[in-house]
Amino acid sequence: MPRVSKKKAAAAEEEKKQPVMPVEEKDVETLATEKKLKALYKLQLIHSKIDEIRVVRGELPLEVRDIEDEVEGLETRIGNYKADIDDCKRTIKEQKEQQATSESLIQKYKEQQDNVKNNREYTSLEQETEYQSLEILKANKIIQEQNKKIEELSKKIEDLKPTLDEKKKLLDEKREELAVIIEDTEETEKKYLDLVEKAEKEIDPALLHSFNRLRRNMRNGLAVVRIDRGACGGCCNLIPPQRQMEISMHKRIIVCEDCGRVIIDDSIADMLKEEFNIDE
Repeated sequence: MPRVSKKKAAAAEEEKKQPVMPVEEKDVETLATEKKLKALYKLQLIHSKIDEIRVVRGELPLEVRDIEDEVEGLETRIGNYKADIDDCKRTIKEQKEQQATSESLIQKYKEQQDNVKNNREYTSLEQETEYQSLEILKANKIIQEQNKKIEELSKKIEDLKPTLDEKKKLLDEKREELAVIIEDTEETEKKYLDLVEKAEKEIDPALLHSFNRLRRNMRNGLAVVRIDRGACGGCCNLIPPQRQMEISMHKRIIVCEDCGRVIIDDSIADMLKEEFNIDE
């Protein structure tokens, strides 16, 4: 049996005292990135649950808003017609007052004509009388025009009323239908909205801003997606093997070169399930 020198024996003993680094231990950078990816994916999953609830409501909220806009538009038109009718009535009143004034002046001028001293005064009064007579005729014409306008506006209002009543009835039905759906889903949605608020606190503000911008720009609301059979889970474009490897290393946040979504691998999703108990 070969002799081991004291020096080598001491070195071996010292080596035993050193902590053994696990082969799979991750560096700080990887752990930090994984934390960000898990937080982002967690927030995405919660938002997707909310989106599912809102899909259940379908297009009904939009339908209700559209009908509300139609009702408001019809009421505004009717209101404008009524305001125009009021203007017409004011004009008629003013013209009738003008007629009364003109008639009073004509009577006054005729009385004065009986006491004139010369033809010049008589002619002047005659001209004033004719002018006031024309004012009466003018007022009559305006009154007739305004009455005709009132008739036309009133007809328009009467024509719109059945449509307005029908739209209001439909709006009441749709609101009632929406209220039932909201009542059924409101509590669940509130629970997920509370989770969103908590999850957002785990994410850096700049990263959260980017996430929210991505969600707004994506029709399906997906800002973070998994690799699906070698392709982006959002736009379905293939991801090169080298890039898939980079995604699985978790060294940095990687986005799809085609749609811009954040891409994660299955291991992030699995870690999320274990740590946060979030189902997809």
